[in-house]
Parts: sequence; structure tokens; C-alpha cells
Amino acid sequence: MRPLTLSSAKEEQPNPMKTDQELSRLLDIVTTLRGDQGCPWDKKQTPLSMKKYLLEECRELAEALEKEQPQDICEEIGDLYFILAMLSVMYTEKQSFGPLDPLRSSCEKMIRRHPHVFADAVYSDEAELRSQWERIKKEEKSA
Repeated sequence: MRPLTLSSAKEEQPNPMKTDQELSRLLDIVTTLRGDQGCPWDKKQTPLSMKKYLLEECRELAEALEKEQPQDICEEIGDLYFILAMLSVMYTEKQSFGPLDPLRSSCEKMIRRHPHVFADAVYSDEAELRSQWERIKKEEKSA
């Protein structure tokens, strides 16, 4: 499948799924914005102050999805990535967790919750998949 190319893109990426460089770049930008020579607005933000921006960007992404405009969807996903990067950097500053820990955790969770894809589990229908998902999620929460 050929990746979606936006009309504003100048160059086509050799591997559109290779994200480590752009993720590092975004985290570096946020770290700079919050650094000593950074932006006063970005430096004074807290996780709680970012909540309203997170909700706003989620709403804007939902609206873009409803309109089915790929360029708007791309922009709103980017805005959401920025908010998530801000939150990740803030918690890194607090030494609560590193910026890649949420990604690692999500990957591990999705692999655990999809044993029919990543292990030998079998299923007969979507209802069984949903039940399996809920059972695994309940086990995770009780552990």
C-alpha cells in the first residue's frame, strides 16, 4: 500500500513508518522550548495546565476525522503529538518516567491484548475477541 502523501510535502520519506528520527526531533524541540533559553509560555506549563489543550486537540482531531480531510487530520494528529511530547518531557523533568516509557508500555499492552495476532490464540468471531480483550484487561488491572 502506498503511503498517503500530502500536497504540502516537499520530499517523500524513504520509509514512512520509520519514526525514531522525527520523534527524537519533536522531543528535542519541546525540551528546547522548555529550556533556559526557551519560550516563556512553554516553560510555565504544567501537566494540569496542558489538560485543556489536550482536550481541545482531541476535539479538533475528532472534527477533522468527521470531515474526512487527510490534510486536516494530519495537522491535528501532529498537534496531538506535540501535546503528548510536552507531557512526556514534563514527566521526564520530574524524573517520573522517560519519554519512551509510554510508547514501550503501549506496545507491550497491545501485544498482550492481541494474542490471536502475536501468539497462538485462536478465535471464532469478533464477540470472542472482545471478550478476550476484556478478560486480559481485567487481569492486567487486578495484577
